Amino acid sequence: MKKFLFADLDDTLFQSLEKCVDRDDLQTAAVLKDGVACSFSTAGQRALFDFMQDGMTVIPATARNLDAFRRVRLDFHSYAVINYGGVVLLPDGSADRDWLERMRPLMLAAQEGLAELAGLVDAYVAAAGQRGRARVIEDFSIPFYLVFKDADKIAERLEPIEREVVRPWLEARGHDYFIHRNGNNLAVLPNALNKSHAVAYVTERLRAEHGALLTFGMGDSRSDARFMAACDYAIVPRGSQLAGLALEPL
Repeated sequence: MKKFLFADLDDTLFQSLEKCVDRDDLQTAAVLKDGVACSFSTAGQRALFDFMQDGMTVIPATARNLDAFRRVRLDFHSYAVINYGGVVLLPDGSADRDWLERMRPLMLAAQEGLAELAGLVDAYVAAAGQRGRARVIEDFSIPFYLVFKDADKIAERLEPIEREVVRPWLEARGHDYFIHRNGNNLAVLPNALNKSHAVAYVTERLRAEHGALLTFGMGDSRSDARFMAACDYAIVPRGSQLAGLALEPL
């Protein structure tokens, strides 16, 4: 029976230097556009990745867009889910056109709302004297989601933005969007955009190709929970947002 692991990347298989508690034997896992290292893997994370690749096929399920995904220094050889599930990449690295055309009208319908919210967030941040800018992430000429990060990497500053700007806007819009917040990352996504939808699509393709499967899901945050729950087994990093919500309280 073929085995597949759908794996989140950031804060699961690697993380920024600031989040590396143990900085011995770090290796570069992803770089910025200028080639400067921005994410690092620990010896334990590399051992886990090697262990997983030895017995199964690892399929990324990430919020990264195509450019950011290509700057990850890990080897993948099958499908990939990027842009929070907005894009599925085929094993040859090209976009799955059927999935892309399925997502395009759904995302274009949400574009006006995301642009409106970006303006509201930017106005609030400027009035508060903070640094940072809300960005609507686009890929393949499709707008997918809004993200804001505090330029000084002070995650606590996101709370009033979420409370005073984003949540009132969501309530006024009838909850057509949802919030993902983890560390210094505040994202707003259309309801139609979810890793779980793309993972389900890829899983069905894999079943058509290979028959019966055994699937694993691995991720660190609340936004990963739905696609992980659809897999046969789930793997959660210690100390992660998802571990704090689902395991540590027990």
